[in-house]
Amino acid sequence: MPWYIGGPMIALILFLLLMAGKTFGMSSNLRTLCTLCGAGNASGFFRFDWKAQRWNLVVVIGAIIGGYIGSHLLSNNEVVAIHTDTITKLQHMGFESAGSSYLPRELFGNTVFIDFTTILLLGLGGLLVGFGARYAGGCTSGHAISGLSNLQRPSLIAVIGFFIGGLLMIHLIFLLLF
Repeated sequence: MPWYIGGPMIALILFLLLMAGKTFGMSSNLRTLCTLCGAGNASGFFRFDWKAQRWNLVVVIGAIIGGYIGSHLLSNNEVVAIHTDTITKLQHMGFESAGSSYLPRELFGNTVFIDFTTILLLGLGGLLVGFGARYAGGCTSGHAISGLSNLQRPSLIAVIGFFIGGLLMIHLIFLLLF
């Protein structure tokens, strides 16, 4: 979906959520799902009225359905336009599919689940993202979309931290891994 359609749709949804007194964020959905599955028996963090957050579960279902529709019905499967120098650098790093597929198969193919190191890195990354989302009081989507829209200073600080972490990851750590 083009940005000029998706952006105003996100703004409309945020406006409607603001008028309803609700905030958007995906990590709160995970908390609701964990509570629904009985995690409240193991941790006090999950002891809350999940029924008050039922509307948030619709966001999860919508994201899954929307992702499927976008991927299978609205996608033309064109290759992303990447500069030839970038393609050359990526291929030199081992990403042979750079410039010929929409997503690099080396990162998003099923073969990543065969290598133990990759599984370990994915698990460690997931734990760090989960810890970071909890420590920051929300995930990137919650802070960057909802928090900044509500002019919340903690969200601005969190988003700056997300960008710094992303830049460090791609320019330092990613180079060490590949």
